[in-house]
Amino acid sequence: MNRMSQISVLIKQTAYQAGFELAGIAPVRDFSELNHFPDWIDAGHAGEMKYLEARDAAGQLKRASLRSIAPWARSVIVCAINYNTPHPYSTRINDPERGWISRYAWSREDYHEAVMRRLRVVENRLRDMVGARGQDALVTAGETPALQTRCYVDTGPLVERVYAKYAGVGWIGKNTCILNQKLGSWLFLGVILTSLELDPDLPAPDRCGTCTRCIDACPTDALIASYQLDSNKCIAYLTIEKRDAIPEEMRAGMGRHVFGCDICQDVCPWNRKAPTTAADEFEAREGLVNPALNWLAEISAEEFREKFRGSPIRRAKRTGLRRNAAIAMGNSGDPHLIPVLEKLAADDDPVVAEAARWGLEQLSTPSPPMSESSVRNS
Repeated sequence: MNRMSQISVLIKQTAYQAGFELAGIAPVRDFSELNHFPDWIDAGHAGEMKYLEARDAAGQLKRASLRSIAPWARSVIVCAINYNTPHPYSTRINDPERGWISRYAWSREDYHEAVMRRLRVVENRLRDMVGARGQDALVTAGETPALQTRCYVDTGPLVERVYAKYAGVGWIGKNTCILNQKLGSWLFLGVILTSLELDPDLPAPDRCGTCTRCIDACPTDALIASYQLDSNKCIAYLTIEKRDAIPEEMRAGMGRHVFGCDICQDVCPWNRKAPTTAADEFEAREGLVNPALNWLAEISAEEFREKFRGSPIRRAKRTGLRRNAAIAMGNSGDPHLIPVLEKLAADDDPVVAEAARWGLEQLSTPSPPMSESSVRNS
C-alpha cells in the first residue's frame, strides 16, 4: 500500500472516530450531474437564492465546477452524520393547532457548528499525517508539495451531494436528497477539499428503482420530475428562504409547515427503519417538535432571539416564522385560532398582517372535508 492509500484509509478511520457514520473520498471532476446545474439556474428554479448564482471571474457558475474556485483541489473528503431522532414523522401528525418544523432544525446546536467541529478533527489529523510522513508524500508530477485544505458545511460554492455520491456515501434520490442504504436520508454532510490526490471510492449505485413515493407525496408539486426540484414550489424554500409574501397559490399546499418540510423524506421506503442519532447535540430542543402555532405567531423579538440562539431557524427571521405560522393557521381548519389571526391582522409587520388576513379568509370560508391524502400531507 502506497502512502496516499495509507492516508486515505487513515483519514476515513479518523472520520469515524470523530463521530461521523459515513466517510468517503471523491476525485475532483466535472461530473455529469454538475452539467445540469447551469440549466437549472437558467430555468429560474433557484428562486431568490442568488448566492447559488455566484460566478467566477470568467463568468462561469462557481458551483458548476470545483476547479473554478479551488484549482488546487484534487480530492474531496465527504463525511456524513445521522441526525434522526425518535420522534414521529410529519406524515403521522395531525394536530390542527400545531405546526411542523423540519427535523434537521430541532437540534440543540446549529448543525453547521456541530459538523464543522468534527470536520476540523479530520482536517487536523490529515495535516498531522502529512507532516509525519514528510512532504515527499505529496510530490507528484507537476504539483507543489504544500498541502492545502478547505472545510465546508453547507456553505461552500459546490454541490455537496454530487461529491457525496462519488465518494460512495450514498446516491442522489429522486427527491434530490442523499440516500444511504443503511442510514436513509437523515444526514448532514461536511466536506474537506484537499490538494492531495487520495484514493477515490466507488460511486454509490442508485437504488430508487421505479419508486416515485416522494414525487407523488409532494403537496406543492415541487419535484417536477425524478431528480429535479423547482425551489419556487418547495415548502422548505418558501418557509425558509422566501422573503416577503408567499404566493397565494402556494399557501394551501404548505399545510401547517412553519419551517422546512420533511414529506419527501418521511415517505421514502429507505427511511422506514432509519436508525436514530448517537449525537446528543442533535436531540430536539424543548418545544420544537410540533410547536404550538399561536406561540410562534405571537413570539416576541426577545423570545425569538433567545429561543433560537444557535439554531438554523434564525435563517427564516422572526417575520418569516410568524408569517408561516399565520398561513399554517389558515390551513388548520381550526376556528379556535381565529382570535389570534384577528390580532395578527393588525400587526405592525405588513408581511405578517397580510398572511393573517389570508388565514382569516380561509377559516371563514367553508371547505370540503379533507381527503385522506390531504390529512397525511398537512
